[in-house]
Amino acid sequence: MTSEASLYRHTVLYLCQSFFIKDNRAELLLHAHKYDFDIRFFSELAQFVAAVEADRGNSLFVIDLDTLHNMQADLQDARKTLMLGELLARLPPGHSYVYLQSSRQGSRFLLQQRLVDSHCLAYAEKPIANDVLVDKLFNLFVQSKRGDAVTLVTLGLPGSLDDATLRDQRIDVSYHADPSTLHLRVKELQPDLVLIPDSDYLRVDALARVMQKNIEADPVREIVLLQRRPDDALARRALGDGFDAVLPDTGSGMLEAQLANRAAKIRVNKDLIGKDRATGLLNKVGLRRKTQDLIRQATLEDKPLAFGVIDIDKFKTINDTWGHHFGDIVIKRLCLCLAPQMGERDLLSRFGGEEFVVVFWDCTLAQAWPRLDALRTAFGAIAFQVAPGDQRRFSFSGGLAAFPAQRSENELFVQADAMLYTAKQDGRNRICPAPRA
Repeated sequence: MTSEASLYRHTVLYLCQSFFIKDNRAELLLHAHKYDFDIRFFSELAQFVAAVEADRGNSLFVIDLDTLHNMQADLQDARKTLMLGELLARLPPGHSYVYLQSSRQGSRFLLQQRLVDSHCLAYAEKPIANDVLVDKLFNLFVQSKRGDAVTLVTLGLPGSLDDATLRDQRIDVSYHADPSTLHLRVKELQPDLVLIPDSDYLRVDALARVMQKNIEADPVREIVLLQRRPDDALARRALGDGFDAVLPDTGSGMLEAQLANRAAKIRVNKDLIGKDRATGLLNKVGLRRKTQDLIRQATLEDKPLAFGVIDIDKFKTINDTWGHHFGDIVIKRLCLCLAPQMGERDLLSRFGGEEFVVVFWDCTLAQAWPRLDALRTAFGAIAFQVAPGDQRRFSFSGGLAAFPAQRSENELFVQADAMLYTAKQDGRNRICPAPRA
């Protein structure tokens, strides 16, 4: 196999008991690799501390507190129990840690308080299944990223919000003056947040219902009532009318701070819903939304788009011959081959299984073919060691479609998928339609 050192985007440094490592390491690693991260295990505090200090990447640091009972305070100390205070004092500053603890430890509130006051990113109670632990760690990786900008549409005139503060929090604000056409503006911009002042809600109480009943409404979108005058009855009514939250406008930047907190949660939810956990790429849900956004921008700026569907050739044979773990490595290698060649406004998605989608911004069909064909050649040059002394190379086929010849995301996919089928029928390891001579 090719080296796995660079296959995984993230790393967990894990300080735990040696018997835990022996019993659970293989299964824990298998789950982690499926979620695109690796785990390095440590049973000695000094080695763990050195690894944390040397880390320069986007790693998580996990500590099983049961190690306190099986670890000497230092090499010269004969004690078998390391005190919690000694552990916390030895951990490198400037980092946050995930603590695993027993149910007995978890029942002690003062212990929880001490942990959360000591650079605690999160804590979990054991026993915890390996797949559950890995899923929670993956969520923490997602939360650690800033993510895409969050879009906010608000009823009102420009200047009613502190735009500069919101921009610093990666929130893009659009203003709209007419409540009766707000649903059209939301349909056009597909924002993540919609902010409606209480005065507008009092005039048109169906605003949230009209937006939410649209079958194409984004499930992550939040519709928020901005309450300038305290009124509990009005707030309860708004929540019954489909608003997701009520935010009081108390001045002094509180509204912007509350919007920033909501935007952070929306980012995480969008990543969890719209990203493939095994590769970190867009999944079907994320691709659909991003492609629709790109089509809107291409329409406004009069730019072409190229839409490509890629499928690894004979992938079932790869899995059946060398196992699904090896198939996962082939998929990750393809990701590593494709991702660096994507432009800032291009899209890359793992559509499902061994099928991927690329969308090239400001790119015609004639320009897209050599780009995708070069990626096909690069992937085909990667040597995979399937057994000692036995190296194999694999290939993919691709189909292309173009906007504006195909107007919608669905039309683009159907056309590109048809071209992919043609490429498979013509012998695989090629991109269709090929350029005319």
